[in-house]
Amino acid sequence: MAQVQASVLAWIHLLRVHHQIQRRETAQLAQYNLTLPQFDVLTQLSREEGITQQCLADRLLVTKGNVCGLMDRMVEQGLVERRADPQDRRAYMLYQTPKARALMQKVAPAQSRFIAAQLGKLSPVKQKQLLALLGELDRALAAE
Repeated sequence: MAQVQASVLAWIHLLRVHHQIQRRETAQLAQYNLTLPQFDVLTQLSREEGITQQCLADRLLVTKGNVCGLMDRMVEQGLVERRADPQDRRAYMLYQTPKARALMQKVAPAQSRFIAAQLGKLSPVKQKQLLALLGELDRALAAE
């Protein structure tokens, strides 16, 4: 019973911490006229351009329908460009625009500093412990 209780309490704390940081992150990104989903898209496209909307949806853990609406808005804002996939006429490949690249040069470092400040509330040793524990849990869940 105590193990179940500890697990449930750990889960609740994890959710609360996530919610608190996400709420602050949303306010931080609003300074750049970006939403959290838009930032996530630009981060993915910074890592690898030319991915399809389906691939992006898989990476963001959302449905392709969610990505389509988001892409429509980001194309309209001049942040993302869709190009026809030469291998599949039904698919589009996604690319950042020069406007998005310039924006990410400002936003990405600011976000890194923001996250470091949030987790900096723990000592460096505790941050490493947290990283190790979450990594272990991630790998265990992925192995199922």
